[in-house]
Order: sequence, then C-alpha cells, then structure tokens
Amino acid sequence: MMTGRDHGGGLDAAMARWGGTRGDWVDLSTGINPRPYPLPDIPRNVWTALPDAGAMAALEDAARDFWMIPAGAAVLAAPGASALIARMPALLPKGRVQVAERTYNEHAGAFSDAGWEVVRDGAAEARVVVHPNNPTGLTWFGADEAPGRRLLVIDESFCDISLGQSHMRDMATEPGVVILKSLGKFWGLAGARLGFAIGDPGHIGALARMLGPWPVSGPALAIGRAALTDMDWANRTRQRLHVDVARLDAMMQARGAEVAGGTALFRLYAVDDARAWQERLAKGRVWSRVFPYDPKWLRLGLPPEDRWDQLEAALT
Repeated sequence: MMTGRDHGGGLDAAMARWGGTRGDWVDLSTGINPRPYPLPDIPRNVWTALPDAGAMAALEDAARDFWMIPAGAAVLAAPGASALIARMPALLPKGRVQVAERTYNEHAGAFSDAGWEVVRDGAAEARVVVHPNNPTGLTWFGADEAPGRRLLVIDESFCDISLGQSHMRDMATEPGVVILKSLGKFWGLAGARLGFAIGDPGHIGALARMLGPWPVSGPALAIGRAALTDMDWANRTRQRLHVDVARLDAMMQARGAEVAGGTALFRLYAVDDARAWQERLAKGRVWSRVFPYDPKWLRLGLPPEDRWDQLEAALT
C-alpha cells in the first residue's frame, strides 16, 4: 500500500501529463545507480523452495564481511529498508522522536502514523539520522547525540559510496543503535527489496520477530550474497560514480544551476524555479525531483550510460 508521502518516482503521472512511453523516459528522480549489479545465475530450486536458514546465514555473513560489522552487533536481512523503517516505532512505547525537517520523509511518517510525536530538536526517546542525508548529502558525525537515548536509527542507505563514512565500527555496538543498509541505491537493485538492520541485539531480535519466518525471498538472498561478496565491482563502481557525478555537475552548472548538495548517486541543485526546470526537463522525457518545502531545489540522479545525450537535449 502506498503511503501518499512525497517521493521520487511517479513516472506514470509524468507520462499521463507529458506523454510518451516508459521507454521514452529517463527517470532521474531517484538516487538509484543506473548501472546495477549484474544479476547472477539463480538455480531453479531457489524460486520454488522456501528460503532456508543456511542461505540467510550466508547472506548475513557476507554483510558482516562487506560492512565490517563488529562481532557484538546483530544483523537482520529484511524485505527492503522501507519494511524496517515502518517497524521502527514498534521498538519502544510511544513517545517523542527527533527527526530533521529536510530529510527522507518516510521516517517521520512512520513514527507519526504510529502515534509518536515528531520533534525537530530537544529531548526525545528516539532519534533518526539519515547519513548521508537525502536530499542534502550532509553527513552526521555523532557528536551531538544525547546519552541515554533508547533508540537511535542511522539510515545509511546512501553510505556505500564511501565506506569510510559509515558509523558501523564506532556505533553499531552501542545500546539502542540500529543502522539501516539497502541494496537498492549503490547496487541499483531496488526491485530486489533487500535491506538490513544492524546493531543492538535486543532491537534487532524484536525486528526479526516482527518480520516472521522467511522475510527475504530466495532469489533476493542469492542476489544479495553475490553482490556483497563482489568487492571488485564495488570498488570500480565507486570510481565511476564520482566521475559521472562530476560530469552531471558540469552540465548543470553550464546552464546556471548551483550545486547545493548531494552524493555520488544524486545531486541537489539550486535553481531559480525548480518546477519550471522540472517541466522543461519533462518535455524532453527526463523526470526529476522537486520538493514541496523549497521552490529552488531540484534533485537529479545519474542517467544511464546511453541517455546522457537525452538529458543534455532536454536542458537545452
């Protein structure tokens, strides 16, 4: 069920207004890697049998190795980071949760829907930090975290572009901490619906009980294990993303946009009128992201390798 909250995507609505088929459009409204991890061969029995405990353990072991998860932190694979975000409010009795105003809006939405009071600062039983932030790309260093917080959610869905920025090694074993990871962004596998919760064993155990048996499909287990053990692909991809995002910045700056933030998977630009820019791009079958709280912010992801010319033409 859709939440109705503001997100990227929504290409169907763009097509209804500006025409064209899905194949005509390039969707830059999300921060998903346009060159996804190549899918491995998946044996037929993986599709027909219930996922076994060994496959889940193998995936979680691969996650421990890739993210260098400390031994004292628990790991849980889940059907996407969104499924975990929706369950975070159930980890504690209703109270106050601190969530920044300009960040990924599903966090505040999940807590609000569950009856929590969402605050921007001040005392709170729980806090959510998106690191690096979406859409600004700002990183969080943890220095302002209040002691005794019962739940601290650190959403690192966009952190795999730079493993050195992760709070995995310095915070994953702290009481109350849950770090979220996703294969949807850096690996470009949003459709696989695979995410991870890592941290406080008490919280991770509670999440596991909420999700029940077989939370991750057999194909997703196989794909995730292959992706998380392919360090060569990850290293090559990080290098390419930084080259591509520099190319995007140069293209946008040449047309008067200013870089206002972002990561190597998406860029936030300050423009004179974001909705006018979105409409101009849409006429060229390029979909972008604007924000209801700032009329000058325009966010673009990276185009596929063969669609850079389409973006350039749409900007002309």
